[in-house]
Amino acid sequence: MLDPLAGVGPLRFGMDPAQVREALEGAGVRPEMTWRTGDSQEYYDEPGLTAFYAPGPRLVAVLIDATGGPLVRLRDVELVARVPSEARADIRRLALLDGAEVRVNRHGEPEVPAWGLSLCAAQEWGRSSAGHRERRDRMITGLLATGSELAGDPWDTEPVAGSVRNSYARRTLPGPPPVMADQDRPRWECAPLRGVGPLRFGMKPRQVAAALGGREPVDREGHHPFRPGGGRDLDRWELDCEHYDHAGVSAHYWEGADGPELSAVSVHGRTGPQVSLHGVELVGRRPSVVGAELFRHAEDHPLRLYYSPHGNVGSVELNVWVRAERVGDGTITGALFCVEQWEYSDD
Repeated sequence: MLDPLAGVGPLRFGMDPAQVREALEGAGVRPEMTWRTGDSQEYYDEPGLTAFYAPGPRLVAVLIDATGGPLVRLRDVELVARVPSEARADIRRLALLDGAEVRVNRHGEPEVPAWGLSLCAAQEWGRSSAGHRERRDRMITGLLATGSELAGDPWDTEPVAGSVRNSYARRTLPGPPPVMADQDRPRWECAPLRGVGPLRFGMKPRQVAAALGGREPVDREGHHPFRPGGGRDLDRWELDCEHYDHAGVSAHYWEGADGPELSAVSVHGRTGPQVSLHGVELVGRRPSVVGAELFRHAEDHPLRLYYSPHGNVGSVELNVWVRAERVGDGTITGALFCVEQWEYSDD
């Protein structure tokens, strides 16, 4: 149960780490700690939660995993592992009865400061018929429960801020565009380790723009590099990424001898072109279907596939990765195509 602003399950805000572990054991869970960051954060693979501590250390917030975390209820409303739209409707109903304010947080999910409650969402995982862990096509809810000192801005207040991996840290649009019908998407072919569609790795930004119809990107991201002796060189700015919303792609660069060179291309699931790899269409489809088709292809061809820690499937040798993008309560696929030297991560 969630006890608003006081605790969740057997955990009470204000506990120290030893008391948290003792409370979990007292509730019949043997806490298996996978990692710890100083005195500010502990993640327990069993039972699937992260404990956040303010100086003391004292417990100030608990993040419950959407997949694998304990189920939590607030009165008659289940909060964890729910379809997001259904959980949102139930929380708004309960808040209306209490006269509590419901806000929308950075994840697009409901947040109620009066209860120290803020939802997030992640792709659902399950078991295949063969017993293997596999990702599903829908989103389900996780929960951040906090005491009063974090309730006003839970995701952007320390110790949660800077510690929680934000799956939506990449640029977000004011409102997501509608999903383009497959028949309306341009058709691109993938040339692994060389490029995708009209884009070739090593291109300069002006060549990328020309290949995408001559239009300028709607946004650019970059950074000030470190000086050899330490500190940022504020006189230099290196281009990291350009976003071409009209084409549904983002171009990623690293700094070459003569300036930025194209090193990876993100094709967005909602609006990007359809891209084929060995006859498998990768974009704008259900992740489970694309994954199944790729693994079937790999059974008869020299292609080794892997799941990343967050469930994206791809080939290390080809440096092609299929990613899941949220669409309401479900997900569709986007893709990332990289040069050989690009080290893939889920960020």
